[in-house]
Amino acid sequence: MKRPEIRGLYYITHIDNVPSILERGILSHERVTSENIQYARIYSDDIVENRREKQTPDGNSLWHFANLYFWPRNPMLYRVLCEKSAREVAVISARHEILDRLDIFISDGNAAHSQTEILALGKGRKAIPQIIKDTLMIEYWNEEDGSKRKIMAECLVPNFVAPETIQTIYVATQDAKASLGACISNSSVPIIVEPNMFFLPSRRRVLTSNLFLAEGDLFFSHMQTLTVSVNIVGVMGKGLASRAKHQFPRVYVYYQDLCHNGKLKMGRPQLYKRELPLEHELADVPETLSNYNSQKWFLLFPTKRHWKEQADIKGIEEGLQWLAGNYKKEGIKSLAIPALGCGLGKLDWRDVGPLMCRYLKTFDVSVAIYLPSEKKIDEALLAKEFLIK
Repeated sequence: MKRPEIRGLYYITHIDNVPSILERGILSHERVTSENIQYARIYSDDIVENRREKQTPDGNSLWHFANLYFWPRNPMLYRVLCEKSAREVAVISARHEILDRLDIFISDGNAAHSQTEILALGKGRKAIPQIIKDTLMIEYWNEEDGSKRKIMAECLVPNFVAPETIQTIYVATQDAKASLGACISNSSVPIIVEPNMFFLPSRRRVLTSNLFLAEGDLFFSHMQTLTVSVNIVGVMGKGLASRAKHQFPRVYVYYQDLCHNGKLKMGRPQLYKRELPLEHELADVPETLSNYNSQKWFLLFPTKRHWKEQADIKGIEEGLQWLAGNYKKEGIKSLAIPALGCGLGKLDWRDVGPLMCRYLKTFDVSVAIYLPSEKKIDEALLAKEFLIK
């Protein structure tokens, strides 16, 4: 993978704060407090107080600094979106030339975390290549390998970030763009709709009242049950299965146990009804979330017997039949499911799409079919007229 360039540094805020930020800049919490500036809060008091207690090498509290992330699609934004609608949140991008300043500090992870090192001047700049690797070059994170902390690496700017350094504002929806645009009509800063940044599908096509197609990251779906296509010999080598293995190790352990005991068979998906909320793994400071006990399950759906084989469309249909007959009894409240057997499974969407829709359109819960990222599908094959017959 080619190493990406830093194109901006990012600040997460409530969308109602954007007009003030464009006028005053991105202010440190210390300055916001001393000037008694009214603002819309998105962070809990626990998070704000924790940052006041941590100091930089020059003896100043983190409150003295405006904090910019190297990458905004991180556990802090995920946490914010657990409690706020995506329409309420904006991500502001400032020019990367801020990194040339001599008075900034750079943290190699969440600046408030006890294991994070806060670096000044040359040492901080030397750390940037590794920070790029830990932020811009990963799709997900977890607690075990430290990536959850590292992806929240920050640039700490004393006092404030000047308004003229702001280059872009990102929002999640067209409605949010229209609303914000009306409030800052005199500003030349572009507003860009980027759903994927906010853990939303980059594209959504409605097929029925409960069934839609999605492009994006299935493992950040808001659906209650996430589907992982697997073989029945216990190998999670590529694709979504490999992602699940590394991002959610407990799912892999459960899957291995099913295979070793001969319980995972073609035509009979298995539900992992995990007790630990997904927020515990994905959100920053999850223990302070008000909806911390939200439910998230994984559906292990066999699409082939051996990992070396092509996906078995007959076995997939049998699995869909079982799912259609048992989803209510099993307690599935909503479902995210990939295009089964497409992509690495080498089946054709022309065959799989209508087959999946034949069964999934009968569900009376929300179902999102996530399209394969490996190959672009012709628009005609995504049309309701083709898929729903």
